[in-house]
Amino acid sequence: MLDDIRTNKREVIALAFLVVLVSVYLTTHPSGPTTYVLTIWANQCTVLALVAIAQFFAVLVRGLDLSVGAVMALTNTLASHLLIGSSTSIGLGLLAVLAVGSLCGLANGLAIVYGRIQPIVATLASASVFVGLALLLRPTPGGEIDFDLADALTLDIWGLPTALVILTVIVVVFWIPLRRTGFGLALYAIGSSQQAAFQSGTPVARVRLAAFVLAGLFAGVAGLFVSFITTTGDASIAPNYTLNSIAAVVLGGIALRGGVGSLFGALIGAFILKTISALMFFSGLPPLAQPFVEGLILAVAIAIGSADILRLRNRLEVFDR
Repeated sequence: MLDDIRTNKREVIALAFLVVLVSVYLTTHPSGPTTYVLTIWANQCTVLALVAIAQFFAVLVRGLDLSVGAVMALTNTLASHLLIGSSTSIGLGLLAVLAVGSLCGLANGLAIVYGRIQPIVATLASASVFVGLALLLRPTPGGEIDFDLADALTLDIWGLPTALVILTVIVVVFWIPLRRTGFGLALYAIGSSQQAAFQSGTPVARVRLAAFVLAGLFAGVAGLFVSFITTTGDASIAPNYTLNSIAAVVLGGIALRGGVGSLFGALIGAFILKTISALMFFSGLPPLAQPFVEGLILAVAIAIGSADILRLRNRLEVFDR
């Protein structure tokens, strides 16, 4: 037990901090800890959590995806055109939206892995393209999403927010088995040392490409979930989620240098950020001051991640001498 805590101390510290924040939020909320309050909070947190999962896969293999928010915007606007009508139409629309998110990730991966373009440069360029496509689909916010489907995925099941059930399913059904497979181990191996992973026979190119495809897929899932919450499409949602996804993975104990952290940590980091935002909303803090505080939190989180990279680099330089 103690060994597990030491191994995952970053996640444990982040989780403890989150528990304190949520306790304060629920006790200070004007309506108290009702199902409605929990559901609204869970929906807001889940959107960022899904984008943080997307960013997690890119960061794990020593990348950084600046297009996750743009992919989210593109899939959100696309969903506002497709997720209406018969059950068959909606089902095909869901598959189409997820396919577009995956294709966006594939395009990023091909540019980075085989085009040998730096991840920041490649994804910054692709983000502009994806946002442009989103604006073509929805120049102004609008569209419609099937209300029954939206309600089923954004309300609650016997008092438990459906959003939390969705995240639990992702962790239990997807992440826990994946981490124990050869592919999951390869993700960590590449993040720890790409050269060592290559020398051990790991198909580095294919695994890195798959990591960016997963990033695109989960950014697409985030876009879908925004669609269910708002029941409209909006191309302007990209910038905030991209920056917050980076801060979330750092707060969740994921090292920007790659190879360290877990998907569960990314979820915790996202919940911390959104809970802080919710607390500020009810704290009486002037609305104009809230972006400043949020920006300060982002800056501190990213500085922590940068400091981690700098410490590692200094250790390697000492070792080389």
